[in-house]
Amino acid sequence: MVSGKETKLTEQGEAGAREAGGKARAAAETRDRPLGAAKTRDHAPGAAEAHDRPVGAAKTRGRPRSFDRETALEKAILAFWERGYEATSVSDLTRAMDIGAPSLYAAFGDKRSLFEEVVRVYSSRYAAFADRALAESPTSRDAVERTLREAAGAYTEPDRPHGCLIAHAAINCTTPEVATSLRDRRNATIAAFEGRIEEDIAAGALPAATDAGALARHTGAMIQGMSQQARDGASREELEALVEIAMAIWPRT
Repeated sequence: MVSGKETKLTEQGEAGAREAGGKARAAAETRDRPLGAAKTRDHAPGAAEAHDRPVGAAKTRGRPRSFDRETALEKAILAFWERGYEATSVSDLTRAMDIGAPSLYAAFGDKRSLFEEVVRVYSSRYAAFADRALAESPTSRDAVERTLREAAGAYTEPDRPHGCLIAHAAINCTTPEVATSLRDRRNATIAAFEGRIEEDIAAGALPAATDAGALARHTGAMIQGMSQQARDGASREELEALVEIAMAIWPRT
């Protein structure tokens, strides 16, 4: 016959065994559970997906721009036009464009990339008069006169910086790539005039002895000089007076 004391000891032993077994099973489950699984259940729905998202993926979707790109670009044109390339800092640009530096870099790249776009847009929007004159005028003389007269007006418009951005931006430019690009544009204009002058020489509209290269460079010097004169305060009428002198020395047959 088993005493009450022995029965109590037996029950305590069985309870201890059950508790030890439970702890062992819990330890085994914890050991076999994939890393981080316990925490996943404790997080709010969607936490696992956020944990697995690549770094920066949330930003990849991108917030809509809080500024109009074309408006900001126009403001950048005016800033470079007024100050030139070297003298216009990124801080100047962000202040003029009314955007932060991160927005500038995201929308336009670095300062040089922005300037390259500025020059392209400026050339087509404000400085296309030479190309139009060359394409539409019947002779090289007419093309040059029209170009100079339109330059006199364009360089002295009251609601924007005076002179030519491409000429002014090159002043004191110490960035070789930018200086080369601007020089190439100016030289391309001179070459275009030289080509038209040579056509007129061949057609007999200009004397055979005409130096096409020198005459084209004279035109280029007039364009660039008028730009600087406008920067220095010359009026449209004063620049147009220079056009009269320039055309007076044009060769005639």
